[in-house]
Amino acid sequence: MKRIVIVTAALAVAAGGTVSAVTASASAAGAGAPSAVAAKGIAWGKCEVSGPNDPMGKAECAQVPVPLDHRKPNGRKISVAVSRFKHTDSRNYQGVLFVNPGGPGASGLPYGPALARWLGGAGHAETAAKYDIIGFDPRGVGASKPALTCDPHYSDPIRPDYVPGSAKEERAWIAKSKKYAQDCARKFGWLLPHLRTTDAARDIETIRAALGQQKISWYGFSYGTYFGATYATLFPKRVKRMVLDGNVNPKTVWYDSQLEQDKAFERNLKSWFSWIAKWDSVYHLGKTEKAVEAWYYAARAAAKKAPIGGKIGPDELDDIVLNAGYNTGFYIPYADALSKWVNAKDASALLDNLNPGGDDNSFAVYNAVQAADAKWPRNWSKWHNDAARLYKQGYRFNTWSNVWFNAPVAFWPFQGGPALKLTGKNAPGMLLVQSTQDAATPVAGGREMHKVFPNSRLVEEIGGKTHANTLNGNACLDDKVAAYLDSGWLPKSRPGADAACPAVPALNDPDPTGAAAKSVRPATGKDLPVGRP
Repeated sequence: MKRIVIVTAALAVAAGGTVSAVTASASAAGAGAPSAVAAKGIAWGKCEVSGPNDPMGKAECAQVPVPLDHRKPNGRKISVAVSRFKHTDSRNYQGVLFVNPGGPGASGLPYGPALARWLGGAGHAETAAKYDIIGFDPRGVGASKPALTCDPHYSDPIRPDYVPGSAKEERAWIAKSKKYAQDCARKFGWLLPHLRTTDAARDIETIRAALGQQKISWYGFSYGTYFGATYATLFPKRVKRMVLDGNVNPKTVWYDSQLEQDKAFERNLKSWFSWIAKWDSVYHLGKTEKAVEAWYYAARAAAKKAPIGGKIGPDELDDIVLNAGYNTGFYIPYADALSKWVNAKDASALLDNLNPGGDDNSFAVYNAVQAADAKWPRNWSKWHNDAARLYKQGYRFNTWSNVWFNAPVAFWPFQGGPALKLTGKNAPGMLLVQSTQDAATPVAGGREMHKVFPNSRLVEEIGGKTHANTLNGNACLDDKVAAYLDSGWLPKSRPGADAACPAVPALNDPDPTGAAAKSVRPATGKDLPVGRP
């Protein structure tokens, strides 16, 4: 799952609360057994805010100590940064609702007030009011302590071309990836083996106990679906309600998942090229999908020789454009930015969307979690052969960039896995939501997760191209989510998907001549990213 760059104001907030007095007792947890946790509560304090209008000013924050190794509850501690956006409807209080935006590696601390805001924007403020919404930075992420970082300059522009033009260029990326893995091992070798999703799920169990709650509810986007499913597998009796949106395929964790993404992103980028061609009167980039695509690759090749604005080479251009494969809300602003560059040599809009250097913390955790979670190929020839095969088959756009985003794992200091076998036989009814043309988490993921959790219900957004698309302007989806969070309502069980919602035409196929053209994001929907950071 490629990084998403959101160009609207982000609410980057660190935890500023007092460290709580949480102690772990009882015997160590085994590979799949719940931890018995005795908690003394959480000492909430104020959150760090960016200014007087920061929504985090209405939340509370804290650090919750957790065992580095849950098999040794009295051993070394690390801490997880948590936030709480409190309920306002005491009469209909529903408990705590954890929210995770995905990744792995994404900071979730500001998502407590964000989820309340999104539910309100969807017309369901009364639903949010019933919950204490808990945002958090998973272990190793953001304001949690320690925060994993390996090489803060690893992703600085301008990077070598993702698509190797020669064996020499490929060897340069291999060496770069191997050094990154070595830097991670040198700086945080003691932490890396304890960054499995199962470790993070046990942290949630510690936090649940510290909150004094018998059960939790969960709203997970993207990787947050696998995270939530892991918790439900380990602690099924602790789950009240669970919404999983944009589901990871449990059968492809994690190496094979990137190969499926390569195919899905190629489809979605071609859809965007076709949309640009449809609006050639606006963008003047070609009248057919093939013409626009040919133009893009010509512009990409030119950027390799002469970086756009001196800062955007072929990789940086790919990273910007890839967002259109994630979210149709980016169709208009990125087509406009490319058009300005091609037709007027104005690079300003592209430069505004450049994410210089990315975020090494999120990149490091992304690799570390997936490396620990499951076994990966250690023979580089498999990585090369799989990428070369897909590229030759026409999956050009994301194949090699996905290789290098994951390549440090090939040189990790240990072999991860085995992957946890998810099981939902003891879990309560859960609501799964899946857009049928989601590229980051293709539709097969929702269908496989539905099989794993037999009490779940699957709602498909037919034709939806935006990743993890609930609370983003489709009332058919959002009303079902709210009804479930309100009362536990689920659609009746049916063969295949249990319910379906059509994609909203105005969001799925935006009109650049209308009001949407004046905004870099849809008028409704999420204002913070979900998915891979």
